[in-house]
Formats: sequence, structure tokens, C-alpha cells
Amino acid sequence: MENQPTAGDSLRLAVRALVYAVLGGAALLAIATVLSVLGPMLALDLYTPAVAAWWTVFTAVAVQGVPFLLLGTVVSAAIGAFVPEKVFKRLLPRNQALAVPVAGAAGVVLPGCECASVPVAGSLMSRGVAPAAALAFLLSAPAINPVVLVATSIAFPRQPEMVLGRLVASLGTAVVMGWLWARFGREEWIRLPKRRAPAGGGGLRAFGAGLQHDFLHAGGFLVLGAAAAATFNIAVPRSVLDVFTGSAWLSVLLLAVLAVVLCVCSEADAFVAASLSGFSPTARLAFMVVGPMVDLKLIALQTGTFGRAFAVRFSAATWVVALASSVLVGWWLL
Repeated sequence: MENQPTAGDSLRLAVRALVYAVLGGAALLAIATVLSVLGPMLALDLYTPAVAAWWTVFTAVAVQGVPFLLLGTVVSAAIGAFVPEKVFKRLLPRNQALAVPVAGAAGVVLPGCECASVPVAGSLMSRGVAPAAALAFLLSAPAINPVVLVATSIAFPRQPEMVLGRLVASLGTAVVMGWLWARFGREEWIRLPKRRAPAGGGGLRAFGAGLQHDFLHAGGFLVLGAAAAATFNIAVPRSVLDVFTGSAWLSVLLLAVLAVVLCVCSEADAFVAASLSGFSPTARLAFMVVGPMVDLKLIALQTGTFGRAFAVRFSAATWVVALASSVLVGWWLL
């Protein structure tokens, strides 16, 4: 008969997995930092400053995302290993129409960016939470948590209406998207994460296995998203973007598109928006509402977690709803 794993063995495996994940994140950051220094130097030596710009944008997006991706995978693994399904059944109403706004409002408790929200939402689904409620949480968590709102208040001093506008527009988008999925979403459009059986029957062993799987799986898609964002930055001339600044409506559309391709972390995008002083307040609000919900690295992470069919449909619908919500709230408050 094989020896059953002891509590000590489970603890060692969980700690080992956490250490590996941290070391993996540190290694990615170190590699990105080295490449950010050597890449531009090599590019300049080859007389290709565009490549230098590509390296700079790529490493900036990757360095921003890795710490929060690690946070998200740790939370995701902990939910999968230690939180029983009955907890969610007690916290969330059985009616999906009521569960969606509750889950959306719960996004305030996760102080991270969009990289952290995807694995957590996947873990919630695997624990029995309705996809509509988990998706509302996925969208709201990186947009309305206290860190993001405080950063917005600092970026826009003496403009509390901008903070309120971001909160209302972001939460409204998350809730509307949850309701839309509950009404129109189809099972064949989404690949629901499978609940992994606890390794050896122990919570700590399940935590370690889940952490290793989620971090390695999601990390690759984060890199793909960062590469796509960097490619857009060097492929589209700034003169093309300047054409849109003369129109109030086109400027809103422009910043809503830029939010998708620039992939700025939700905890830093307010400072980028504040620097865009040539644009209207509504356009800058759209930049802050769309970015945490639809950007290239988030689309890549959603593709890896829920499938391409889901990512394409959900991201496109979210972009439209977020843009409409920003315009309505901007007209009302700003």
C-alpha cells in the first residue's frame, strides 16, 4: 500500500509551489528588465529605433502585469483549495439577476489589476459560481477597488466627479455585462474551467498544484498580450492619431481604442489619462473605464482561460457597453 501524504508533505509542496511561482515571477521581471536595457541598446546599434521603442513598451506592460498576475493566481489557487462551494451559495443570491450586482460590488475587495481578475473569476466558476456573476466580478474588480479609486483621486485633484464617474461607469458596465451574459450567453461560447480534484486529498497540495498550473498557463498569454500592445505602438503613426483630436466624439472613440492597445495597468491608467490634457473629460473617462475591462493582454488571458469564442464575443460587447456607459456618465457628471 502506498504511503498517504502527511500534512507536513502537503505544506512543503504548497510552500514549494509558492516559492516557484514567486521565483518565476521574479525571473520574468528580471528578464524583462535586462531586455529593456539591452534591447534598445542593440536596436540603436542596428539603427532601428523602432525596435528600441518596441522593447520599451513590451517590457513596461510585462513588468506591470506580472506582480498582479501572481497575486491573482495565489488568490485563485487559495479559493480552489480552501473555500467550499457552500460559502458562495450563502453569499450570492440564487437569482442570477440579483447575484450579478452583488458580485459586481464585491469587486471592491480585490486590490489588483485586470491580470489578477481573470484567474480569480475562473476559480469562482469552477467552485460553482454562475458565470454571469463571476464575469461581473471579473470586470469590476480591477476598476473599482480602493487602490484604483485613490490613484484616480490623486491623478485628478479637486475633481471628485472624475472619481465618482469612474466608479459609476465601471460598476454599471460590469453589472450590465453580467445581465447580458445571463440573458444571452450560451454554454458553447465559454470553456468553463474544470475543478481540479485536490492532489492527495489535501488542501495545501491542491493549492500548490493550482498555483503552478494557473501561473504558468496565464503567464504565457500575458507575454502575448504585451507583444501585441508593443507592436501597435510602433506600427501606427502618431500623425494618424492626431486626426481624431479635433472632434469631441472621435476623441472619445480614439481614447477608447487606445485603452485597448496600450494595456496600462488599472492602478496607473489614471495618471496617463490625466496627462492627456488635450482631450475632453469624457474621453479621458472612457480611457479609464475601457482599459481595465478590455485590453490586449486581458483578451489574451481570457482566451487562454475561457476560450477564443468567449474572448472575442465578450470583449467586443464589453467595449461597446463600457464606451456607452462612459459617454452617459460623462454627459451626466462631467
